[in-house]
Amino acid sequence: MGNIRKIRKILKSMPTVEGAGVHLKRAFGFNHVPELDPFLLLDDFHSNDPKKYIMGFPWHPHRGMETITYVLQGDVEHGDSMGNKGATGPGDVQWMTAGSGIIHQEMPKGDADKNLWGFQLWANLPASHKMMDPRYQEVKSSQIPEISIENGTRIKIICGNIDGVQGPVKDIVTDPEYFDITIPENTVFEYPTKPGYTVLAYVIEGDGCFDPENDQYSYEVDGAKYFDLETGSSTGKENLVMFDDGDKIVVRAGKDGVRFLLMTGKPIGEPVAWYGPIVMNTQEELQQAFEDYRNGTFVK
Repeated sequence: MGNIRKIRKILKSMPTVEGAGVHLKRAFGFNHVPELDPFLLLDDFHSNDPKKYIMGFPWHPHRGMETITYVLQGDVEHGDSMGNKGATGPGDVQWMTAGSGIIHQEMPKGDADKNLWGFQLWANLPASHKMMDPRYQEVKSSQIPEISIENGTRIKIICGNIDGVQGPVKDIVTDPEYFDITIPENTVFEYPTKPGYTVLAYVIEGDGCFDPENDQYSYEVDGAKYFDLETGSSTGKENLVMFDDGDKIVVRAGKDGVRFLLMTGKPIGEPVAWYGPIVMNTQEELQQAFEDYRNGTFVK
């Protein structure tokens, strides 16, 4: 049967305002370091009111970490200090490795109905890679494979490998997986995870039971097993599930199914010195980064 991961903690995403006035919900951030190593932050931006997102994230620096933007509705236009320009649209992913330093801006635009929905995940870099050359992996929706398994579960593979199907984002030092998973109603989904790795699930639609020990909430009708998720065992949208260690997760979808982002990664296990958009190992490195920014020597 394997060692099933149990829930260590569930975090409710909290409203906050970032950038020049973007209203979003933060699933986790600064206060949870190093609990989610190698991950640093996850923001969920979801609105149909342009006043709550149009001001965007004007020019700002990053060093020593990665930002991963995944858009479901609308667009996020971006530009940077190296002259790159583009837009991340519905279903697209931008995996930016800031490395030694980049200055960029991200400006959200709603769709025809003013809807904007997407996520930004921050991942740390180890000391050996903090000053690597910056790079982007720009991935269009059409490049992201989606597989279906026997029980009707659908999985978009952004980063990682399932049954020989490889996601388009590769060569990331913390060996992450990043999947968008949709499980049909009253269906059980199992997925193997690497022992010792950090595993997180962020629910974006529906609800499900992420604790397989809660069989007391099941019942049978005509020989078929169903799960009563009105009893407190349910995890609904805009909640983050943190798992204990183990070699697989088991998720049961509720009566409306469940859709969630699954993120796994290899912990770095190094000190974190973090202020704003810069994440280093020591306070001295942090001070140097801001000094470089003030002196105009930030971009190497």
